[in-house]
Amino acid sequence: MKVNELKKRFVNIYRRNGLLVFIIAVLLAQGTAVVQHLYAKRSLRNEARRRAQTELKVKNLEICNMLNSIETAVDNQVWIVQSMLYNLDSLNNWGDLTITNIDDIVGCGLAFEENFFPKKGRWFEPYTRRGATHNEHAQIGGPDHNYLEAEWFIEGMKADGGKWSEPYYDDAGAKSMVATYSRPLRDSTGRAVALFFVDVSLDWLKQLFDVDNPMEMSVLVSRMGYILAGPERVVSKYSLYDVARMYNDTLVEAAADSMLAGREGETRVQMEDGSWASVHYAPVEDSTGWSMALVFPDNVIFSGLKQVGLILNIFFLLGFGLMIFVMWRTARNYKELQAVNLEKERIGSELRIASGIQKGMVPKTFPPYPDRDEIACFGALVPAKEVGGDLYDFYIHDEKFFFCIGDVSGKGVPASLVMAVTRSLFRTLSAHNNSPEVIMTLMNNAMSEMNENTMFVTLFIGILNLRDGTLYYSNGGHCQPVILGNGKTTPLEIEPNIPLGVMRGWQYSLQKIKLEPGNTVFMYTDGLTEAENIDHTLFGDDRLIQTLSGAESTPKPLVQRMMDAVHKFVGNADQSDDITMLAVNFIKKMEDLPKSRSIVLHNDVRDVPQLAAFIESISESIGLDMSATMNINLAMEEAVVNVMKYAYPEGTHGDILVEANSSGNELTFAISDSGIPFDPTKNATPDTTLDAEERPIGGLGIHLVRNLMDSVEYNYIDNKNVLTLKKKI
Repeated sequence: MKVNELKKRFVNIYRRNGLLVFIIAVLLAQGTAVVQHLYAKRSLRNEARRRAQTELKVKNLEICNMLNSIETAVDNQVWIVQSMLYNLDSLNNWGDLTITNIDDIVGCGLAFEENFFPKKGRWFEPYTRRGATHNEHAQIGGPDHNYLEAEWFIEGMKADGGKWSEPYYDDAGAKSMVATYSRPLRDSTGRAVALFFVDVSLDWLKQLFDVDNPMEMSVLVSRMGYILAGPERVVSKYSLYDVARMYNDTLVEAAADSMLAGREGETRVQMEDGSWASVHYAPVEDSTGWSMALVFPDNVIFSGLKQVGLILNIFFLLGFGLMIFVMWRTARNYKELQAVNLEKERIGSELRIASGIQKGMVPKTFPPYPDRDEIACFGALVPAKEVGGDLYDFYIHDEKFFFCIGDVSGKGVPASLVMAVTRSLFRTLSAHNNSPEVIMTLMNNAMSEMNENTMFVTLFIGILNLRDGTLYYSNGGHCQPVILGNGKTTPLEIEPNIPLGVMRGWQYSLQKIKLEPGNTVFMYTDGLTEAENIDHTLFGDDRLIQTLSGAESTPKPLVQRMMDAVHKFVGNADQSDDITMLAVNFIKKMEDLPKSRSIVLHNDVRDVPQLAAFIESISESIGLDMSATMNINLAMEEAVVNVMKYAYPEGTHGDILVEANSSGNELTFAISDSGIPFDPTKNATPDTTLDAEERPIGGLGIHLVRNLMDSVEYNYIDNKNVLTLKKKI
């Protein structure tokens, strides 16, 4: 009876206040959406501002580099031209010399003052134009080309040093749109009597300011305000003030004044269609007086935001509809609580199964390599819930010890799924890459593409060379490992980088350190240092270092010592995060192996006899019998000739590196090339029972190699095809 009364009261309360609760929830949700929209809009505008500043700096640097190189070359050649000033015969050669010494110019010339050479007449302007096969020489001064009245000549003769002209179309010399850089030449009294000049085509500016991105428009203007580069419809046709009059906008005119004054800034303008845009402008930092501007239309920048807003509103409506449905179901079906409890028990059972599966994904057999005396390791993973997001993994490949430790953001089932993906990616990518930073970068790109829930992973990857103790490692936002050895406890120097899954395209850095025999690398997740006692005090980095100091470097006792210290510190407090530790002890270096031998061949079958001589010399040095030598020679010749024929495009030259290494009772050959990626081991085994006419083309070569050698393996490492052949001897 009491249960029924409680149920009726609950239903009555819901009927009286349910609508009010729903309205408040809607208002809060819409307020949140508005705040998110404004914040996203501000972030997009700031991103556009940062992008504009960066692009303006890049364009400024490219322009300055080009113009400064020309200025320097001209200034360095003035004295040569000065020495030829009165020698007409020598002047015939100065143009070729100038074009040879100064790149990126279309022509050069000397413009003399009026009647300088009386026999030459009033105008004398010898000019050399760069040609495709040979340079063209001409005297272009005259009534039709009165350079004495040209702005570049008048201003250049007045200048104390180098002078850049306003861009103009040169119809006599360069016969294209150019900017002229000139230096006055003076007589013995110091009077300017001629102008030494070079013409620079402005076509490269068009390429620099020709923007394919619809999100922006870039413009370059001269010191007089004429548009030199930008949209085709305004280049060389209008000035900035013409554009301002088109828009009838005082903001555009104010921006034009600031640009021509050589200032840097930003303004808002209204476009022809009534929409708004941001204009970012800055001067070119050289003597030309030019200025640049980038225009970002709002309707393009925020187009994606509108679509996202529409999608969010749809989800909000769906969410509120779901909330109403849940409230209605709760009020109408109070008895479903029992079914929920049963479902909870079922989920608990599944979580226990999932926990067992997850624990099976990390190594748990210790010692993992009882037959190896170079390395020892021990790991421990204690999840805070049934399943967690911490991971560690390790294995030995090609006499290198690959290992990693990581921590997924969040807890529970989502974190455990990301943990499983991370561990699988590490195993898959490290099987074909020996560079931890490359493995980290590839993992990050893969996880960023599928990271719809914005979860990330902190990860540390290490590759220990068991031959010499060199540890190559890369860190992705993970905790700083600690090195123990020689009575010292030293934090490993790391570059933090960002966690995996945050930003696609991030390039992770590579670091390395030389471990001495007996050194131990201790790694952990932040659940160790952030473990709290009942007073909410953290275990902390200082207590971690103190616990490690003086500890035994053997992995298992070391990890157990740390685990005991954490449990003692935490006491009866609940565990709030997963705790994972991994200790790797470098015991000793591997015994030196015989030095490998190598030979470099060209993709030319005429080099095949060199390969045969190379293999025979190796076989002789290790005492291999003639039969085995012939089999190896046949397999290697088949593999190498295949690379010579197909690795590089027809008509191109390339190298093929063949490395041989004998170790114990095994002979290994590695064939490397930088040609087209191709895995010959993927060819299906041919059916040799069929007639030659019935069998498909291809596959017999690799089939022969497999039969003659004990192991054939293909990897694509560092942009190279690597085919490894092994033969037991």
